Amino acid sequence: MVFRKSPDGGWGWVIVVVSFFTQFLCYGSPLAVGVLYLEWLDAFGEGKGKTAWVGSLANGIGLLASPVCSICVSSFGARPVAIFSGFMVAGGLMMSSFAPNIYFLYISYGIVVGLGCGLLYTATVTITCHYFDKRRGLALGLISTGSSVGLFIYAALQRELIDLYGLDGCLLIVGALSLNILACGSLMRPLESPDSPPPEKTCVDKVPDQYFVYHEKEKAVEENISILEKGYIHEKCANNMPDYKQDSILNKNVLSSINVNEKDTYKKKVVEQTNFCKQLAKRKWQLYLNYWEETVVLFKNKVFSALFVAILLFDIGGFPPSLLMEDVARSANINEDDYHMPLISIIGIMTAVGKLTLGILADFKWVNTLYLYVITLLMTGVALFAIPFAKSYLTLAMLSGILGFLTGNWSIFPYVTTKTVGIEKLTHAYGILMFFAGLGNSLGPPIVGWFYDWTQEYDTAFYFSGFCVLLGGFLLLLAALPCWNACTNQSSKLPPNTYSYKVASSA
Repeated sequence: MVFRKSPDGGWGWVIVVVSFFTQFLCYGSPLAVGVLYLEWLDAFGEGKGKTAWVGSLANGIGLLASPVCSICVSSFGARPVAIFSGFMVAGGLMMSSFAPNIYFLYISYGIVVGLGCGLLYTATVTITCHYFDKRRGLALGLISTGSSVGLFIYAALQRELIDLYGLDGCLLIVGALSLNILACGSLMRPLESPDSPPPEKTCVDKVPDQYFVYHEKEKAVEENISILEKGYIHEKCANNMPDYKQDSILNKNVLSSINVNEKDTYKKKVVEQTNFCKQLAKRKWQLYLNYWEETVVLFKNKVFSALFVAILLFDIGGFPPSLLMEDVARSANINEDDYHMPLISIIGIMTAVGKLTLGILADFKWVNTLYLYVITLLMTGVALFAIPFAKSYLTLAMLSGILGFLTGNWSIFPYVTTKTVGIEKLTHAYGILMFFAGLGNSLGPPIVGWFYDWTQEYDTAFYFSGFCVLLGGFLLLLAALPCWNACTNQSSKLPPNTYSYKVASSA
């Protein structure tokens, strides 16, 4: 695919709008799954830890499968993947309305909807990056708020639909709304030049072309045979005298020459195909070796290793509130008349505010993005420790707003990754980090639910969550300290092409 230069406008703004609504429609229900979580607890009577797996899978499976999602978008394009994923999300939501047990929901809501969301996220980010270069940060920031706005609206919408039509009717209606993703996906026109020459083939694609040599040889043999036959027929007609002996001898000679040529051609084909398969396997194996060598080099960077631990612990401890905060309020016996707004809606709108605010702060040269990220981790840990002491709707709403704002640190995470490993290794490093982020999203809510099933209260669970986030923040801060960098740089030198984060230079 040969792409034109990014227009930084024009149809690109249509791409931003449809990408915003795509994330709004696909992530609205999975992020606001805390409302459904309460209904599933009552409907199936399972433990909180087992039930929490549904929402955690829906939010984590897309990140876990991020390498597969990237391959799909690269192979088929953003528009086909978006349309196909729209069917997945809508179908998974509608199937969930007929779930007979919690295990069915693991597949329909957790895996099908989660994987569809992961594919749509990759498609929207990829197509937006194609259309924007100078304004790429603004465009990505705008589309990323779609999921937060979806969380804000869907939390109240799903609660209202449950009151009117029940849990099954709610899932059917939400699934029908998700079909609008198909319209959004159809507008994701690829940025390609219709008049551009076809792309050159890669080395792997060029190798099979050498087989055409043998096809040409076969054609030459066939042409020679036809020429002999035509010449023989012409001569036979001119002489007008049948000669059966000569005819049989010539046919035998022709057939023997054909058999010899076919055998030689077949042997050459087998040899060439065998060599090609060996070379292809060798190249693929070399690619895998290079990948693991680059991964080892990344983990030799102390800041990257600490960042990987921090993002894993942050998602284990920081994600559960968005799923379980409604149940926390119900467990605290808060009167429903005191509810002015669902707590999950507060988390959603403050997450959007946090993404924009922290993203703007990260653009200032005097702000160290790594230290800014560490501050958000430490503050999140403190807020999680405070949840067990909140016994009213007002205090829970305040903590939900704080946690939502701090969760907006996702907008500066790519900045931190780039500063840590360098732009040339961003894709590789970011894929690894997103995998562990998905692992944390998948494990966090069930662990908190198991703590509740074990202790019959959420206090111990949120102490554990706060400890995880604080531990990750302190480890990252320790790795980023200038004195630690100086000691490690003197004791060991990083391999070439590895970028060490110089905190002191930008502090």
